[in-house]
Amino acid sequence: MSRMIDYGKLMHAAMRRLIQDVLMGVQKDGLPGAHHFFITFDTTHPEATMADWLRDRYPAEMTVVVQHWYDNLNVTDEGFGITLNFGDAPENLYIPYDAIQTFVDPSVEFGLRFEQQSDEDDEDEDDDDLLDEDGSLDDEDMEDACEDRHGDAPRTEAEVVSLDSFRK
Repeated sequence: MSRMIDYGKLMHAAMRRLIQDVLMGVQKDGLPGAHHFFITFDTTHPEATMADWLRDRYPAEMTVVVQHWYDNLNVTDEGFGITLNFGDAPENLYIPYDAIQTFVDPSVEFGLRFEQQSDEDDEDEDDDDLLDEDGSLDDEDMEDACEDRHGDAPRTEAEVVSLDSFRK
């Protein structure tokens, strides 16, 4: 098969570097202004560490808030460690960047969501079957592929819809 650029994988790597850069700034200088983070991560990730009682309470995923009180923020190339307060119980967590599902800073309406790669990989494999040996796809193959995926539905032009009737 021809080799292709995996833009999704590259984008996820860039988004994880952005999170690392933001957290490194917070580690060095603290949270500026009203900034705070909601970070949802996969608690089943093999490198995620947390107290057993937290893992029992959040067996699949957990959202933590980094805002008023946090301690021991330690940012590395693979993830970050942090101590957060759960009730009156400070707990150490280690969250690998690969385990992060969402990263949100609501103070500036910024958010990142990491989509699962497995479904996209399956679709990419189907698309590889359509490519010629040189990696090209001629117009006839493209039309056949679209017909296979979307049936014989007629193509229609885009339609502009006014939303005025929905406004208050």
